[in-house]
Amino acid sequence: MHIEILGYSAAFLTTAAFFPQTYKTIKTRDTKAISLAMYVMFTSGIALWLAYGIYIESLPLIFSNSITFVMATTILVLKLKER
Repeated sequence: MHIEILGYSAAFLTTAAFFPQTYKTIKTRDTKAISLAMYVMFTSGIALWLAYGIYIESLPLIFSNSITFVMATTILVLKLKER
């Protein structure tokens, strides 16, 4: 098995898993049950994974973390607006 297939499969699944929450949060604008501390740490972690992926030139890491970063940032911004 080509190792890139494993990376792209993981990237697809972890990124796709985030779409329902992002869609629901944008649609309802309800972020009360979302932890601000968790989303700050999560979004920061995703940014670091993205930087790492760029550094090592890993397309699965760049692809998945770029998309996930946009979605996590969207939810984080909505959470911050709630306050």
